[in-house]
Amino acid sequence: MTPASKRDFLLLISIIGGLALLSSTLSKTPVLPLFAHALGATPAEIGWIVMASTVPGILISFPAGALSDYLGKRTVMRAALVIFATAPFLYLLVTDVTQLIVVRFYHGFATAIFGTVATAAIAQRYVADRAAKLSTFSSATIVGRSVAPFLGGALISLASFHMVYVACAVSGVLALALSLWLPRETETATAKIQRPAFFASLRAVVSNRYILATSGVEAALYLVFGAVEAFLALYAAQLGIPAWQIGIILGAQLLSIVLLKPIMGTISDKTGRERVIIPGLVVAGLSVLLLPVWSSLIGLIVLMSVFGIGFAAVSSSTSALVADLTKNGAFGASMGVLRTIMDIGQAIGPVLTGWMVGRYGYTAAFVLLALILLTAAGGFAGLAGQRRRMPA
Repeated sequence: MTPASKRDFLLLISIIGGLALLSSTLSKTPVLPLFAHALGATPAEIGWIVMASTVPGILISFPAGALSDYLGKRTVMRAALVIFATAPFLYLLVTDVTQLIVVRFYHGFATAIFGTVATAAIAQRYVADRAAKLSTFSSATIVGRSVAPFLGGALISLASFHMVYVACAVSGVLALALSLWLPRETETATAKIQRPAFFASLRAVVSNRYILATSGVEAALYLVFGAVEAFLALYAAQLGIPAWQIGIILGAQLLSIVLLKPIMGTISDKTGRERVIIPGLVVAGLSVLLLPVWSSLIGLIVLMSVFGIGFAAVSSSTSALVADLTKNGAFGASMGVLRTIMDIGQAIGPVLTGWMVGRYGYTAAFVLLALILLTAAGGFAGLAGQRRRMPA
């Protein structure tokens, strides 16, 4: 693949990813709980509705990634994009809570499959600048996620719930249409793994201790990220901070991630993955630990900006490190393992934190989250040291 075609591929898949994630996020933020409430859902039912779209990530990420190694990345990505394009139309037919849960479950497969396989496709095409390219793609999807709440809120206010889902459909269909220009896979670019090597590669991935440890780091990071995303707004509101200022606090974190992730990826490519991951975990952990201490508006903005820096550092390098460790071209399987373990962590985070807040309060919850990140940093540093001492 020439430098120009590589550049075109990254640009195209980043645009597709941004549109796909815009569509997906539009369907849930802020419309989902409001739509569910309008259907008569109880708070407990709303919890099930939210969870319904996360379960597919745990179920399908690894099988989809492994299948893409065998069938080809483009084929499986298009299957995910078909779900992105069709699911929004199903919301227009929903009349009760059960139907909404079913549609959310179906829609969840889109993000789970596309995220895993698109990451694998990028990891397979780029080697020397792998982390930078993965981070660029991730930033594009974050931009799509960021636009969605503002657009969704405006459409609800100016039109209706159904108009939000029409916008979801437009974005999803555009992403699917653009996928027609994705380049055909070749032997030199992304060769499919043949059947005997395919199963051997699967075994190699799931038995690689360092891939599993790196995936565990990603799970710890997203456990804390999901918990902070779910409860920081409630914590700030309890402190008397108005909603528009809470938006600034959360926006500061997001801005740090979007701007710094490609930079952290470049640093990772030049200095080594562990040298970025371990400090990132420490920085993120300390910022969460200080949340109960520096709880003014300025303090929370600074701490969330610092957390964004740590998050950008870790997440820019974990996928790249897993790709570096992948043998025999099984990038889909290895990214599937990473995403499955990550989704488990992200699902646990809000549940664990909600229990801690209810039982012991916010300070104890933030301390626990910080300890999870700092423990992950220590454990990963020890394993990295063992790996460096191993003979090549």
